[in-house]
Amino acid sequence: MTYNILMVAPTSFFSDYGCHVRILEEIWTLQQAGHHLTLCTYHMGNDVAGVKIERSLDVPWRKGVQVGSSRHKLYFDAALGLKTIQIALKVKPDIIHAHLHEGALIGWMAQQALQRLGHKRPPLIFDFQGSLTSEMVDHNFLRPNGPFYRPTRKLEKIINGMADRIVTSSYNGAEILRRDFSHTAEKVVTVADRVNASRFRPAISLPEREACTRLKQELGIPPNHKVVVYLGLLARHQGTNVLLEAAHLLKDELPEVHFVIMGYPGVDSYRELAAYLGLEGRVVFPGRIPYEDAPRYLAIGDVAVSPKMSLTEGAGKISNYMAMGLPVVASDVPVSHEILGELGLYAEPGNARLLADRLKEALTNDALSTRLGEELRAKAIAEMGWEGARCQFEQIYKAELEKQREPNQIITPAADSANDFYEEGFSAEDFFQPTRQRV
Repeated sequence: MTYNILMVAPTSFFSDYGCHVRILEEIWTLQQAGHHLTLCTYHMGNDVAGVKIERSLDVPWRKGVQVGSSRHKLYFDAALGLKTIQIALKVKPDIIHAHLHEGALIGWMAQQALQRLGHKRPPLIFDFQGSLTSEMVDHNFLRPNGPFYRPTRKLEKIINGMADRIVTSSYNGAEILRRDFSHTAEKVVTVADRVNASRFRPAISLPEREACTRLKQELGIPPNHKVVVYLGLLARHQGTNVLLEAAHLLKDELPEVHFVIMGYPGVDSYRELAAYLGLEGRVVFPGRIPYEDAPRYLAIGDVAVSPKMSLTEGAGKISNYMAMGLPVVASDVPVSHEILGELGLYAEPGNARLLADRLKEALTNDALSTRLGEELRAKAIAEMGWEGARCQFEQIYKAELEKQREPNQIITPAADSANDFYEEGFSAEDFFQPTRQRV
């Protein structure tokens, strides 16, 4: 059976980073199975061939990609909410599949509008990629002891309760929902980050290896020098500063190792930091890498690194590293262990010396690196294909639709949550605190 799906993504889709990659790969795998999908998103971002995108009202004074927390998201989300309701009334979806907490709130509004106007009430599936309040703290947009922390935490609980089913990108995320928000195992299901292993694969053929050599030369890296690759957003909570400190520590210990740090924003400021650390000629910042070019750039790497500091966010880049057959040095956080298991090389988050030591181990022990790379790629192929995620989503959609067909089924998922909000003494103004955009 195929479904008419309305997807909500309160972000500048498409913008070549982890959260967007998960959204795009989900869309592609659902479309390949014949499902009809419409995506509602912000006015900014790149169009993707073959994906039906409906954008919110253009805001001429805010162009470009919106990354990180921003007060501008208040009116971005309001505009997207109106657009989503309009499209929902037009397409009358079977399923509303919403990403991020803002998207879940907007999806619930569309769900209620459809029901109040006499249309079929579609189940709301919330694609959860991390705790709202925890990530706002990680991004330094919210203080745990500040006046907005408690109402934001309460708002997060309410939004979680609005969904008919919550899908997490990691088992760690599911545990957070059960432990911190008291959700039952029946409501929460994990659809882990996956990878297209036919797109992300090592450079094996002679033309592919020659292309790697040319790219290294373009980046100013000698052909026989080893390369550490990073691909993702550049930010303190992503561990970019710690990675540069580790590169500084290895500058004299491994003089023939280069770091290719790919991503955005803040490229110029990180170049300045690298120069201050004396890393000219050792660290390259190619900037934003289009998703279709990511395998080509990762192929020049000998070791991949994921120094993320967050304890709640996913780490989709790791699955891409694995499919490329690269040994992975990662922060010692739950999501890294969940993906890599015993095949990862781990360093304490924020500890540049330990990160440098793990990188040095991978760069100098060729036998270890070769074994880890081969086993990680084999694991990616066997366990992490997007087809498996598609089957999981189809089962979730089917189960929620069947619940609605059960006799005497009463569906009021958010009523208690909304009442709880006012019973706690919050005002309507507490809903309108600054929100953030995931990375």
